[in-house]
Amino acid sequence: MEISDVIYGYHHIDGVLEELIKSAPVQRLKGIYQGGASFLVNRRWNVTRYEHSIGVMLLIKKLGGTIEEQIAGLLHDVSHTAFSHVVDVVFENQAEDYHENIFQQVIVHSEIPDILQKHGYHTEELLSDDSRWTLLEQPAPELCADRTDYTLRDMYRYGHINLHEAQDHLIVRNGRMFPDSIEAAEWFVSVYYKEVIDFFLNPVNVYGYEYLARALKAALRHDVISAEDLLKTDQEVLNILRASKNEEVLSLLTSIHPGIQVIEDDIQYDFHQKKKMRLIDPSIFLDDKWIKSSDVSEKVRKMGEAAYQKAKKGVYIKILNQ
Repeated sequence: MEISDVIYGYHHIDGVLEELIKSAPVQRLKGIYQGGASFLVNRRWNVTRYEHSIGVMLLIKKLGGTIEEQIAGLLHDVSHTAFSHVVDVVFENQAEDYHENIFQQVIVHSEIPDILQKHGYHTEELLSDDSRWTLLEQPAPELCADRTDYTLRDMYRYGHINLHEAQDHLIVRNGRMFPDSIEAAEWFVSVYYKEVIDFFLNPVNVYGYEYLARALKAALRHDVISAEDLLKTDQEVLNILRASKNEEVLSLLTSIHPGIQVIEDDIQYDFHQKKKMRLIDPSIFLDDKWIKSSDVSEKVRKMGEAAYQKAKKGVYIKILNQ
């Protein structure tokens, strides 16, 4: 099959990767929006988990990663529930890792193990421990394919960077990815904080998360949906909610729309929300040694401090109209 990606261009994909892409768990991700409730309050915020998963796979391929690591990259988000990280707000999961906690369960009860076995791969060996895939995942504040792709993809699609800028300057050493210069590190750090501050913490986005979480909590409390229903697509769950007769659920849903007007106001506010602390400070190779970007760049250090203070404070939302 031929794949055309807005960031990484055209690629021919066959064999196990093609079959996995065509599988139901991966195809389901076309109906899971990466921004959670974002698409309900801004129709342009519509990047899907499918696009991101394909992108992670292609970035790993571009960086010379093995087929096995490309498989892990393609499948790393298949357990995301409807509305992505909104469910972490529903279940008050501050680590925002609900999808990781159910990953093995989702994999085992899908067609993925049979596809992998058919091509000579072992599910447990490939998918039980992300730490072996050092291009795919790295603890913050380092770069990895997952963190890099969602940042570049969102910021390009939402008009914050252009396509030329999105062609990242990366090098690979010992199976890990790094910026190729301090200038590249500064650029990526600035783009990353556009993602986590200007997008994730955008007041309209925060409002959408809060009110959709309230609607889902009410739906679970009144047995309108079950936790298993959250493994459907966004639209399928919305259809169930909208078809319900529950006044609380319907009232909350009608208050989530693109015309909502909210502002940040930490004095007269209607609610306060904090999200997972997301900081970035990638290492670079300088003078024959690896050092943190912030050790040589005041710009990186200041951006990190500002992001830390913003995340620590959280967002205070005042609703102007619903």
